[in-house]
Amino acid sequence: MVKTKIITQNDMKVGLIGDEDTVTGMVLAGIGHVDGQGKKNFMVVDSKVHRKDIEDKFLELTERKDIAMILITQGCAEEIRMSVDAYAKSGKVVPTVMEIPSKDQPYDPRKDSVMQRVAFFLPSAMALMGIEA
Repeated sequence: MVKTKIITQNDMKVGLIGDEDTVTGMVLAGIGHVDGQGKKNFMVVDSKVHRKDIEDKFLELTERKDIAMILITQGCAEEIRMSVDAYAKSGKVVPTVMEIPSKDQPYDPRKDSVMQRVAFFLPSAMALMGIEA
């Protein structure tokens, strides 16, 4: 009889898709994990990585039961915008997808699904930050 592991809050991980510098910094900070089958909770995206590979990793992370949050650099999210938006519209909250800036591109809050929700519910807050919704 095989014991099955029940995933608790202590077992939840953060997924990460981003450029080399972002992923390296986050992995050094301790979010990197490789399970016994070699599955990683992070992906380094560079010019050699195809859009399909990024999308496959994103979908894999959204389907994993041990992932509570997915951090994705906005540049990577732009490459798979349709998948990111489809996930946001699905209504799922776990894992939560957060777009983060990278050093290569300036952050644009108008493209971030979380900031779009803020703009919808609190347009005055966006105006105070100098952002047109």
